[in-house]
Amino acid sequence: MQWYELYSKEHEPSEEQIKEYVNTPLFDDLDGHLRQTYKVKPKIAYSSCKMDGGMWKGWNIKYQKSGKSLCTLYPKQGYLLLLVTIGVRGVNEAELLMPTCTEYIQRLWGQGDFHGSKYFGIELRDESVLRDVKSLIEIRAKTK
Repeated sequence: MQWYELYSKEHEPSEEQIKEYVNTPLFDDLDGHLRQTYKVKPKIAYSSCKMDGGMWKGWNIKYQKSGKSLCTLYPKQGYLLLLVTIGVRGVNEAELLMPTCTEYIQRLWGQGDFHGSKYFGIELRDESVLRDVKSLIEIRAKTK
């Protein structure tokens, strides 16, 4: 069953229900990292987006610092889907990071261009990708 089918717009899931559904320690690791490093509290929001067959639809978790999005997490069964954006001012630094990233992140880097910015839809399924995600979010947080 899809996430948006389990929790309709009228039924916001608890943090425990989110953790149960994604069922991965990578969620706790990333959540703890974002809270401690950037002193942010996640906001749960609902998206009605139907792009990509409804992949982005349903309740998601937004992390923002000073009104700027660091990333958005979309719960999936057994993993997380993340949306991370690198703005025009961070692209050069991110390009320098790419040779140290996993092949998966390097492939995504070549996609998702939009007016000089980069948009990543990242499936978080392992520690090496989590390391890359943390580095990309650090770049995002530094640039304005």
